[in-house]
Amino acid sequence: MTHFSGHCVFIGKVWPEPNSSAAGTRIVQLIDALIFNGYHITFLSAAQESPYSQNLNPSGCDTAQIELNDSSFNDVIRRLNPDVVIFDRFTTEEQFGWRVEETCPDAIRILDTEDLHFLRKVRYDCWRKGKVVTEKDILSSDLAKREIASMYRCDLSLIISSAEMELLEHLFHFPQSLLLYLPLWVGSTETIPKTNWETRQGFISIGNFLHKPNLEAVRFLKKELWPRIREKNKTVHLNIYGAYIPEEVQNMHQPSTGFIVHGRAQDAKDVISKSRCLLAPLFFGAGIKGKILDAIQTATPVVTTSIGAEGMFTQDDAPGYISDSVEEMADKALRLHEDEIYWKQASVKTTEIIKRHFSEEMWRDVLPQKIEKLRSTLSDHRAENFTGSMLRYHKNNSTRYMSKWIEAKNVHRE
Repeated sequence: MTHFSGHCVFIGKVWPEPNSSAAGTRIVQLIDALIFNGYHITFLSAAQESPYSQNLNPSGCDTAQIELNDSSFNDVIRRLNPDVVIFDRFTTEEQFGWRVEETCPDAIRILDTEDLHFLRKVRYDCWRKGKVVTEKDILSSDLAKREIASMYRCDLSLIISSAEMELLEHLFHFPQSLLLYLPLWVGSTETIPKTNWETRQGFISIGNFLHKPNLEAVRFLKKELWPRIREKNKTVHLNIYGAYIPEEVQNMHQPSTGFIVHGRAQDAKDVISKSRCLLAPLFFGAGIKGKILDAIQTATPVVTTSIGAEGMFTQDDAPGYISDSVEEMADKALRLHEDEIYWKQASVKTTEIIKRHFSEEMWRDVLPQKIEKLRSTLSDHRAENFTGSMLRYHKNNSTRYMSKWIEAKNVHRE
């Protein structure tokens, strides 16, 4: 490990909730990795904190509230004078990117995509229509135009999924020099309980219900998958956990059929480690699925879809099974629950997946090292990104005047 020095400002769309979503875990991981490598961090957000927001101050991170469409942000960023600014999702870059460039032109601008939002939306729209996603659907997406433009305007974009890296490079021909593959990672799993098959019982589904894929997954479980599982074994149960559970899901609670809705889990890994199998029937979405990574950390087999496994594992090395067929999912889930040898064969694969793809040792220092390289080559790096310069010229001008108009309107209203 090499220690660097510098000041990084992280502009969050929301205050991170690592116990609620993978997005919250991602933010905290980036902050911790940069602090570990010698950076001073200031986290800014215009959102309101929730009771579940993580307190970042004990880790050595400063925090402050900022305002949307307000020149007070310029004063804040000018005073902080960062070496690096990281935007949490492209909508944050749209809002604050021009102000950062205007006030701190030499600061490296990095976009943490979290996942490709346009891909999530296109898949959702096609899923609702019952059609297969095509390249034409993706390329004609207005959201794709916005998100890709935001990536070009930045010096670097962090991509969380290897499948999304491939999509950007081959479909959009996006320059590799502007991308950095940086997945979620996991630290030592030695302190996480990895109980045996005999001490575990039942199935589990978990997720943040502010995300549509998780809500649709539970609807699918209730109407399609769970009835098929219970038809073959009337003694098994399914525990549903998740943050921000809507009334619709609460009303699905039916212990007589083994469908048990608990609400928010205090410790996701703890409740997963008590189950024999995680059910994750995700039919749209993007990025890396935090719930599946949590299951892998606890050596818990998973039954998921091709979307759920994307960017994480294939059928050959799956810690469980991948299928988009409800009948096949039901059969494999029951086999994992009832066949100890089959369960252990799946469980042991989780360790190999972490070692090969998601260990902290592989990824913790990657971003700080990339930043240091950019700091020494920034002028040439930007000169080679003409498309980004062109987009900043047009977008920043239009956004600047719109933001100033909103600010003036707000002042007049007061």
